[in-house]
Amino acid sequence: MGGAGLESPPRRAQRRRQGLRPQSSRRIMAFVTRQFVRSVSSSSAASAAAKKIIVKHVTVIGGGLMGAGIAQVAAATGHMVVLVDQTEDILAKSRRGIEDSLRRVAKKKFAENPKAGDEFVEKTLSSISTSTDAAAVVHSSDLVVEAIVENLTVKNELFKRLDKFAAEHTIFASNTSSLQITSIANATTRQDRFGGLHFFNPVPVMKLVEVIKTPMTSQKTFESLVDFSKALGKHPVSCKDTPGFIVNRLLVPYLMEAIRLHERGWQELSAAFFSLGDASKEDIDTAMKLGAGYPMGPFELLDYVGLDTTKFIVDGWHELDVKDPKFQPSPALNKLVAEKKFGKKTGEGFYKYK
Repeated sequence: MGGAGLESPPRRAQRRRQGLRPQSSRRIMAFVTRQFVRSVSSSSAASAAAKKIIVKHVTVIGGGLMGAGIAQVAAATGHMVVLVDQTEDILAKSRRGIEDSLRRVAKKKFAENPKAGDEFVEKTLSSISTSTDAAAVVHSSDLVVEAIVENLTVKNELFKRLDKFAAEHTIFASNTSSLQITSIANATTRQDRFGGLHFFNPVPVMKLVEVIKTPMTSQKTFESLVDFSKALGKHPVSCKDTPGFIVNRLLVPYLMEAIRLHERGWQELSAAFFSLGDASKEDIDTAMKLGAGYPMGPFELLDYVGLDTTKFIVDGWHELDVKDPKFQPSPALNKLVAEKKFGKKTGEGFYKYK
């Protein structure tokens, strides 16, 4: 009876004990193999989809101190940069400022080899082009960094327009120091490819960059921005989209408290303030430099940053939370700003400058 396709009773009994039927082991192995292949293919696709953007081409919107500084460090580290602003005159001024800054860098970096310094300057400048039409240049950008006026409406209009012309992979970033990144990103259809890159002035010197991740920023975008910051030779720190991020959230209340310490008990007589405060601005600055080891006192720093900038930040935060005492307006600050005394850039703020 023992045909070729039949098993002996002991063999069948052994398979039953093992829970297997004829051919089942081969079927199970084939199934497992198919599942493994599908899993590997799926993982490879997911890995490719999650691949970070390597930033090579950068568009910087805004030719002021911050925008020009960002353009300079990007070009000096091998990136191709397009610097955009409203007029050719502004861009010409920005380019002169970048060249002067690069020559200062080269003088220190290539002190022993001036020729190499000249080559460094020329090579960096050759990596920077300029344009007055942002929409015409963003199509080839991997990253667009905005460094324009701290006005939410203006920023929203800019990014809403650029969103229509930028490539699908292009990441948008704002250098805002006080506005919520989420509020800016909402003007676009690429919230997952939008983050914050907050540089510090002067950009070629300051090592810190705050990388801001909103609830909608993808991990791929966030990591790409961190890698870009490192490629610039900066030290990135990460922060959620909270007002002021890290540095300004701690710094601005400190500056405002210094003003309040100085103006406490001030009286306004005949439209002029007379100091009856707890301490003079000079003594407050000296105390913080010698006692806390700060390189600048709070009033020196306020004048350097710009009193108009500080007031703008404080007013914005005050609107968000009118009860928070840290963000209450300052009569002394408001008065100086109303008089267009913004600090060093206007020749007078809390101090006078020649």
